[in-house]
Amino acid sequence: MKCAVFHGIHDIRIEEHPVPVPGPGEALIRVKACGVCGTDVHIYEGDKGAADTTPPTILGHEFAGVVESVGPGVTEFQAGDRVCVDPNQLCGTCYYCKSGIGHYCTGMTGIGTTTNGGFAEYCAVPVSQLYRLADHTTFAQGAMTEPLACCLHGIDLCEIKPGATVAVIGGGMIGLLMLQLAGLSGAATRILIEPVAAKRATGAALGADLCIDPFQENPAEVLAKNGIHRVDTVIECAGLPSTVAQAIDIAGNYSVVMLFGLTKPDDTVAIKPFTLFQKEITLKASFINPYTQQRALNLINAGRVDVTSMVCDPVGLDKLPAVLSDPALRAKGKYIVTTD
Repeated sequence: MKCAVFHGIHDIRIEEHPVPVPGPGEALIRVKACGVCGTDVHIYEGDKGAADTTPPTILGHEFAGVVESVGPGVTEFQAGDRVCVDPNQLCGTCYYCKSGIGHYCTGMTGIGTTTNGGFAEYCAVPVSQLYRLADHTTFAQGAMTEPLACCLHGIDLCEIKPGATVAVIGGGMIGLLMLQLAGLSGAATRILIEPVAAKRATGAALGADLCIDPFQENPAEVLAKNGIHRVDTVIECAGLPSTVAQAIDIAGNYSVVMLFGLTKPDDTVAIKPFTLFQKEITLKASFINPYTQQRALNLINAGRVDVTSMVCDPVGLDKLPAVLSDPALRAKGKYIVTTD
């Protein structure tokens, strides 16, 4: 089979490997779609993502496909089933799993990060990690279940109340998912802060009440001109020190600032504790997708969240090295690798 193998910093190679054989409790998935995540870019650049990646590893943790065959003892799934994958397999026995915070599992397996993943024509996956797609759900939509699941965990932590005003900084795939989830959570006013005009247009189409270009406008002044005196929740999705500072700046009194965007590991931000005190800001962060994969798929299957408007034309595996290495390409939107 053809696959994309990470060999080290700036070194990902398209190779031919034997098709995996599913073991006990596993299914062989014929991968149909696999999303390119910011974590993949961090790994490619040599930065740590949610877990350490040891080369050589086939990357790709946002994927969906068809069950090709099943290993010994598997009865829950059969060949032909359309599925997506939760890439984070918990051990179930460590302190964190038994404490109900399994996303800090000390024995977690990360499909596509710590073990071979979905940037391949086939991938062997424990059936515990499989979720069934509705018949009308496309594989590209199914591949977006994992990023939506991560966003759901973050939106839960935001504790958005009906009628709230929510600002999202960054109009990439994650920011646009957060924008929609804020609406489903009851936000009455949604603001998108994004410098790229095409992304602002997509945000407006997905429900943003106000779109701001931070390179041309002062967000605080635009909010004031539009009669918005308090932003209850700010969700930072760009992962830059400057946008983290901006999130704190525009947050209202008695507000929540969710630092959702993944910064580089050594990035630092200067924060004035007095500002947090004076405005009574609660700073929060969110880590992966604990127990939210099924809810995310329910939303996709039900058509309650648009996961395709921000997606570029699909690319083949051969194009993946260019996407990972070229920020200009990635700026165009979300990329999904297909194997057809």
